[in-house]
Amino acid sequence: MGGSRVTATLTALLCLRMCSGRWEHVQAGTLPKPSLWADSGSMIPLGSPVTLWCQGTQQADSYHLSKEGFSKPWDTQTPLDSRDKVGFSIESMSAHTAGRFRCVYHSSGGWSEPSDPLHLVVTGAYSKPSLSAQPSPVVASGGSVTLSCGSQYLTGTFHLLKEGGASPASAVKSQFSAGAYQALFPMDPVTAPHGGTYRCYGSSSSYPDVWSLPSDPLAIEVTGLYRAPSLSGPPGTLVLSGDTLSLQCHSEAGFDTFALTKDEELTAPQGLARQLSPQFPLGRVNSTHGGRYRCYGGHRLSPGWSDPSQPLDILVTGLDRKPSLSAQPGPSVSTGENVTLQCRSETPFDMFHLSKEGSVGPPQSLRASNMAGTFQADFTMSPVASSHRGTYRCYGSRSKAPHLLSEPSEPLELLVSDYTVENLIRMATAGVILLFLGRLLFQAWQSRKDPKICQEVNSRRI
Repeated sequence: MGGSRVTATLTALLCLRMCSGRWEHVQAGTLPKPSLWADSGSMIPLGSPVTLWCQGTQQADSYHLSKEGFSKPWDTQTPLDSRDKVGFSIESMSAHTAGRFRCVYHSSGGWSEPSDPLHLVVTGAYSKPSLSAQPSPVVASGGSVTLSCGSQYLTGTFHLLKEGGASPASAVKSQFSAGAYQALFPMDPVTAPHGGTYRCYGSSSSYPDVWSLPSDPLAIEVTGLYRAPSLSGPPGTLVLSGDTLSLQCHSEAGFDTFALTKDEELTAPQGLARQLSPQFPLGRVNSTHGGRYRCYGGHRLSPGWSDPSQPLDILVTGLDRKPSLSAQPGPSVSTGENVTLQCRSETPFDMFHLSKEGSVGPPQSLRASNMAGTFQADFTMSPVASSHRGTYRCYGSRSKAPHLLSEPSEPLELLVSDYTVENLIRMATAGVILLFLGRLLFQAWQSRKDPKICQEVNSRRI
C-alpha cells in the first residue's frame, strides 16, 4: 500500500483529528481495536528513547500511529513475518513527543477501531518540587493526612503518584501560598491501601505533558491494623550516660517486622524504619538517647503496622550537677505518720524526679519551686507505710530537655518503724513470761498443799 493510498484511506475512513481538545471519529472502523503501550512506561525521562507497541491481529497489513493535535498519521509501520504487532520508536523524548497517542491497523477486512489513548509524559524538564505530609506520614487507620506538593517556580499543576500503584496520577492545580506554589492532596479517612511510597511532579500551564523531576520519595505508613505490642527497656527507665542501652519489642501477634520510633520534642514520628528483629540495640548512651519511645509490629507481606506500644520514657542521667535530698522531719518515721523527701538545688532545674532503689516503675516527678534562688520540690508520703521503706535518690531536669537528668543526689535511706508489729511481739513475749511465772507459782502452791510433796522436797534438801 502506497503512502498516498494510506493517507487517503485514513482521511476518508478514520480521519482522527483534534476538535475542541477531544478525539473525533468521522467514520469508525469495524474491526476490534488494538492495544497500545510503551515499553518503559508512559513517563519517560527527558532525552530517553522509548518504543510504542501497537498490537492487533496477524491479518493486519499496516499499523498507523496518530498523535492528538495532528490530523495526519504520526507514523506508519508494516508488520514483518505475519506478526501481530509493530513498534514505533521515539529516539529522544522531548516536549514535542509528549502527548496522547492512538493506533489503528488495516487488514483485508477494513480498518480497526482506534486503540485506547496512551498518554506519554516527559519528565525532568524542571527542578524537583518538595513533598511533605501533615501532620505526619505515620497515620492511624481511620485518621487523616494531607500530602503537600510545592515549588517556588512551577505555576501550573502538581501530580501525585504512588509507586507501584495501578491508579493514574492525581492532578491538582497549584495555589500560591507562603511564597510558593503548592497543591494539597488530602487522604481522609486513611485506609490500609493508602500505605506506600509517593512522589510528586510539577508541570506548567503551557506544557501540561512536560513534567519536572520527581520529588524525593515520601512513605505513608498506616498504623492500627493489628494489636499493639509492648516495649521494654532498663528497669526504672533511668540510664546513666555512657552505659549500653537496648530496647525490646514484645508481641503475641506473630509479627516478623518491627519498627522503633522516638518522639522528637514530643511530636509525631516522621517515619517507620522496618527491621526483622524485635531487639533494638542503641549502643552507648549519650544525650541524644533521652526521649519517648514506641514500637510497632508488622508483616513483611503487608505494608501496614500495628497500633503503637505504650510509650517508654528513657531518662538519661549524669548530665548536670547533682541536687541534695533530705527528709522532713527525719529519715526515721513510724507507719501512719507523714514524711516529706525534699529535693533541692541551686541549679535552676524546672523539674525534680524521685527514684527508689529497686523500683521497676518510672520515678516520681514534680515541678520545681523557686524559693529565693533555691529550687526545690517536696515529695510527701502520707500516711507512711512499710512499703515506703528503702533507699531514695533525686534528680533535676530542665524543661527544654525533659528526658536529660542530672547526676543523682546522695542516697537517703528511709527507715519505717511498724509499732503495731513491734507491740504484738512485745505482748507475745510478755505473755510467754507470764505463763512461765504462773506455772512456777502453781507448782509452789501445790507443793505446800500436798505433805508427800513437802516430805519429798525436804528429803531432797537433806
